[in-house]
Amino acid sequence: MTTYLFAPPAVPSLPIRGRTERFPVNRIFCVGRNYHAHAVEMGKPVDKTAERPFYFTKSPQTLTPSGATVAYPPETTNYHFEMELVLAVGKAGFRVPAEDAHQLIYGYAAGLDMTRRDLQLVARDKGRPWDLGKDIEEGSVCSEIVPMEGVVIHSGAIALEVNGATKQASDVNKLIWNIREIIADLSLFYHLQPGDLIYTGTPEGVGAVLSGDRITGRVEGVAEVALTIGAAA
Repeated sequence: MTTYLFAPPAVPSLPIRGRTERFPVNRIFCVGRNYHAHAVEMGKPVDKTAERPFYFTKSPQTLTPSGATVAYPPETTNYHFEMELVLAVGKAGFRVPAEDAHQLIYGYAAGLDMTRRDLQLVARDKGRPWDLGKDIEEGSVCSEIVPMEGVVIHSGAIALEVNGATKQASDVNKLIWNIREIIADLSLFYHLQPGDLIYTGTPEGVGAVLSGDRITGRVEGVAEVALTIGAAA
């Protein structure tokens, strides 16, 4: 029996629609600039014929359930929302061909990749890691996992509102790299494992929120997600 100096943290997990078991979260991967219009608004257009997808990670400890109220994070004055379709991995895979990628899919969720945009852009422009801009406490918001084993989502409206006003409205069919391509490419770098989450990218319309703001979003046919921004930490 292993004895620890202090109690280890609980395993981050999410509810699963229609089941009593929870989905234990292993790692959180995020695809950067995966909608053309968002890449343009960020000043970094993407040429799929000459580029591959790129990724960043967020600590599983940043996972936050939909409906939560979170503190406005420290050391930023430009806190942004990013609405995303989240893929939940249910089977292990390494160097997975795109035509077999569906075999790894357990289900999907709706998520928010919250971002300290000011810190991210400073880091980006100086060629530094994005961790302070992206790996934010309570910054990986996610709905319940919706089981859809083996299903590849090709289309569906994705939208977000702040205080009832629409800020993002697009369709998953506008992903630059689709679900199969993301799984196949990411699995060249990592041995994907059950419990991994992949945030697949955000459409255009990202913007800042303030304390007191209420964010609501949805992915058609999947789930809804909500978040309230509390007072500054």
